[in-house]
Amino acid sequence: RTLIGGADVFAQGYRPGSLASRGFGPLEVAALRPGIVYVTISAFGHTGPWRDRRGFDSVVQAASGIADDSAIDGVPRFAPANPLDYMTGYLAAFAVMVALARRTEEGGSYLVRVSLAQTGRWLSSLPRLEPPLAAAQPADLPPERLASLMMTTETPFGRLQHLKPAAQLSATPAFWARPSVPLDHDLPAWL
Repeated sequence: RTLIGGADVFAQGYRPGSLASRGFGPLEVAALRPGIVYVTISAFGHTGPWRDRRGFDSVVQAASGIADDSAIDGVPRFAPANPLDYMTGYLAAFAVMVALARRTEEGGSYLVRVSLAQTGRWLSSLPRLEPPLAAAQPADLPPERLASLMMTTETPFGRLQHLKPAAQLSATPAFWARPSVPLDHDLPAWL
């Protein structure tokens, strides 16, 4: 509650309703911190019969048919590099920036809701390669291409290899400011 009082953005990725049942739903958080941007990411959406289901990228790919769309010789396979996780995160970050800009001009608190399934639906709606051209593509990225997209970071867990930031900006290059850390690594306080 103390941290929320000094925050501009509250982000959570638990199942819809999970934090609300503990007193940290969008309305409760906005009451603690008027002007907050509350962003919530779920697997299958915030309404509908699957809203309470847990899930992550590969689960949503399997359940939504994306893995079947990527099949080779009839064998489903996952799209590489967790595209639903990354794209949903980027869409959430973009929506938060829009909400913060709007808050500056109009005031108010904002709720941003995104889901892996909806991101998958959007990605699935995009044009595809023709089947013969798609079949001619390698199943995985060549090692040198994959290496060019990756970076290595020293973390409390040890050396971690992960994707570089996807955004390429000339004036403000993207970077990861902090590595992944174990639970209870940092004190619960703003610096």
